[in-house]
Amino acid sequence: MSEQSEGNVIGFGGLFMVSADPGATVSWYERVLGMTPNDFGGFDFLHSDSARAFPQAARTIFATFDEKSEYFRPSSLPFMINLIVDDLGAVLARAEAEGAEQLQPREHTDYGDFAWLLDPDGRKVELWEPREPEA
Repeated sequence: MSEQSEGNVIGFGGLFMVSADPGATVSWYERVLGMTPNDFGGFDFLHSDSARAFPQAARTIFATFDEKSEYFRPSSLPFMINLIVDDLGAVLARAEAEGAEQLQPREHTDYGDFAWLLDPDGRKVELWEPREPEA
């Protein structure tokens, strides 16, 4: 840590959540999304991996929504997980082969493509393939 540190938050360190069946949930993320569990039963993401794939576009968004927002539907949970993917089409093909259905049609935006699934605990999972900004 630099001697000139001002004590700022510099990143998102993790998401920890309760699950009715943690093993089944980890297995779903492994099978459906192709994620590899770590030795502690969770998943690691190196910031360098997303920065290498999307040097200007990959970022962690920390945002609040109005309590009346419909954006997290059909989940009844008060949060959603957004995961950066490097090939949304390939992830969706694997998810479909595993029986996971998209909640709504895939969306294309100026900052990337998005798709949504529900995990076994009813959490909405937003998949995001960032798009590099034009020079």
